[in-house]
Amino acid sequence: MPIIDADAHVIETERTWDFIDPSVARYRPVLVGQEGQPNNQLWMVDGKLRRRASLFREPQDRTGPRARNTEAPEEAREMADLGVRLHHMDQLGIDVQVLHNTIFIEAVADRREVDVAVTRGWNRWLADIWEKGNGRFRWSCVLPLTSMNDAVDEIRFAKEHGAVAVCMRSLEAGRTIPDPYFYPIYEEAQRLNMAIAIHIANGNPMVCDALRSPYDSGGGFSTFRALTAVACHAYILSKLPQQFPDLRWGFIEASAQWIPWVSHEAATRFASAGKPFPDNVFKEYRIYVTCQTDDDLPYIMQYAGEDNIVTGTDYGHQDPSSNIDCFSILRNRKDVDPEAVEKIFDDNPRALYGL
Repeated sequence: MPIIDADAHVIETERTWDFIDPSVARYRPVLVGQEGQPNNQLWMVDGKLRRRASLFREPQDRTGPRARNTEAPEEAREMADLGVRLHHMDQLGIDVQVLHNTIFIEAVADRREVDVAVTRGWNRWLADIWEKGNGRFRWSCVLPLTSMNDAVDEIRFAKEHGAVAVCMRSLEAGRTIPDPYFYPIYEEAQRLNMAIAIHIANGNPMVCDALRSPYDSGGGFSTFRALTAVACHAYILSKLPQQFPDLRWGFIEASAQWIPWVSHEAATRFASAGKPFPDNVFKEYRIYVTCQTDDDLPYIMQYAGEDNIVTGTDYGHQDPSSNIDCFSILRNRKDVDPEAVEKIFDDNPRALYGL
């Protein structure tokens, strides 16, 4: 069966920012090392230290009960050699990867001119990758949300250059996804048949600092993953499903274990308001969620059905969602119907991303 990797990544390097327009090259991010910590470089953007750069780390142990394979060639992770990446995809049986960013998982720029320059440069890097990828790399664009006119322009550029989704964070400064401020984005994405991809992320630095835990090594459960479920709950309770009836929503890289909880909580609030709750709110409201190989899929599908679950390798990362063998593992599960697996691999991501 065709396999669509609904959540793969690119790792930004200094080469990424060669795609920033020369007239604003002074805004390009710069790698900054920390004394005595050669593997802990940070991006300096607009005079501030931002998210840590993802450098090569030793492969993880693959022998334990929850072992995961996250190994990928460095030149493939960083898109330095697209042939290496495509060859590795062939080995994994992956036909198409939908590429998401790494650096924008947290806020990157405060000033509008920097925000525009950096996001435009990133989108043009991905456009170049798409153009050279023989149709096998699609992507979600990033937006300068400090300037709505520029954001809409970027959506149009991205659509013309292979993008299939608009990347949004569950929390953006002081705004959540139902905020009317974002309506021009939703209107344009719906018009262009692009999905909204709520990838695990947090665009509020103060909330990031408050939730970041020294006991959650690299997992970002509070900071990123839990907020993805919160964003889905907010979407269901909002007017967005009715205001944008053709817009599809993907909630990416936070597992699917929260689906029964969010569905139950939303149904309770619908009942309190005297409103009928859909038999399958995920299907009716066009919500797609990425699952992990160890999710309790038979239980989850009681709430979401078989048509709204997708999966991905999280290619290039080494966090709790990463597993480049996820497709072979899911194919070998005995508790999931093979027809449901085929939908997760092909039909569902094809519907989410309009492929």
